[in-house]
Amino acid sequence: MLVRFWGTRGSIATPGSSTLRYGGNTSCVEVITAAEERFILDCGTGLRLLGLDLMKSGKPIRATVLLGHTHWDHIQGFPFFIPAFQAGNEFTICAPQGIDRSLANVLSGQMEFTYFPVELEQLPARFQFRELGEGSFSVGSAKVLTQFIHHPAPALAYRIEAEGVIVVYMCDHEPYGEKLWREGSPRRETASILHEGDRRHASFMQHADLVIHDSQYTPDEYHSRKNWGHSTYEYAVELAALSDVHRLVLTHHDPIHNDDFLDNVQREARALARNRNFMMQVMCAYEGMEIRIAGPKSDRIRTAEVSPSASISPSRVRVLIVDDDPNLRLIAAAALKREGYDTAEACDGQDALEKLGGIHPNVIVLDLNMPRLSGIETLQRLRIDGVRVPVLVLTAQGDEESIASAFQSGATDYLVKPFSPPQLCSRVRACMARWMGAAAVAGG
Repeated sequence: MLVRFWGTRGSIATPGSSTLRYGGNTSCVEVITAAEERFILDCGTGLRLLGLDLMKSGKPIRATVLLGHTHWDHIQGFPFFIPAFQAGNEFTICAPQGIDRSLANVLSGQMEFTYFPVELEQLPARFQFRELGEGSFSVGSAKVLTQFIHHPAPALAYRIEAEGVIVVYMCDHEPYGEKLWREGSPRRETASILHEGDRRHASFMQHADLVIHDSQYTPDEYHSRKNWGHSTYEYAVELAALSDVHRLVLTHHDPIHNDDFLDNVQREARALARNRNFMMQVMCAYEGMEIRIAGPKSDRIRTAEVSPSASISPSRVRVLIVDDDPNLRLIAAAALKREGYDTAEACDGQDALEKLGGIHPNVIVLDLNMPRLSGIETLQRLRIDGVRVPVLVLTAQGDEESIASAFQSGATDYLVKPFSPPQLCSRVRACMARWMGAAAVAGG
């Protein structure tokens, strides 16, 4: 398998003398399997350079485009992709489900005449559009697995398995928990990870030959940028080292990080990796980087499985918000209603249980610290009574004991205040999609 990096930058392109070594174009990675299936991971400004290279062959071009999500730095190169202007070329474009308009409309939006002289419908190439949840599908002999990651917009990680080679792309993603490890636990097993979301994230990259992971921030920078949807290099190294990853490439470089800054990030990341898993190679992505990967000399089964999620329509989902703070309920309800959800409110756990039969919620957003009946007690009562709906704990309590207790009591997800409205909506959407998918599989 051949992996080529055409864009490594996050947020906005940064051309200039200070970004020459690592590059200034936004995210775009090309993956070519031994059977010549071509994947394009994200369509940042690096896509323009990839398009020029593809046109050199003079042959029809077919590729599967896997968009991590549709924020501008992941799609802004699409209007300048020369193969799209050539009849006979074919592209299947995939992106996460849950955006507020169709994928075709999202891509055509930045090509409206106000912004661009050629509309999407005028492009001669042939396009198919697929909106994905969690699960898997095949492209020729390659298997592609998808999993939701933590970003304010719907976002997916991709795992490509072909000819015994595994490449994982995880960009953009923020840690689920403020704290990664359980206190006093050895950092050598997935059970030592505190938050269930971070455990799922680690499992998705298990045994990969190459993981390409968002690492936009240093640990010091992250504190002022929490809820923006990005990881630190430290987080990426810790999980990759735990997950038997052979090679980790750090990408999505922050616009303010020049070449010297990234040299230092690479040194620090490699030093951490030596302490965690000395066999793992770590490097910062740079434009023009090429990595050739052969299958391992082992018959060990390394493939992963992801349970399929369901496609949901927010207009058909009712969310019960349980919190003793009326201002919090107001903020959460306003955010969810803007996304099309129906909402109901309860002022504490006892109130929620009393209203449950009349409301019939599809998702419950639950505070922990409440009078009469705490969130943990409410959660336990719900599960004892057989209430089978996803529960997102939304609380100011970020300590290890509270997180562990919530998951042991049946929580689906755990989000610590303060939060951003897009973050809340993204987590509710992911909870609901996974829950419905699991229910469908169990019922089928």
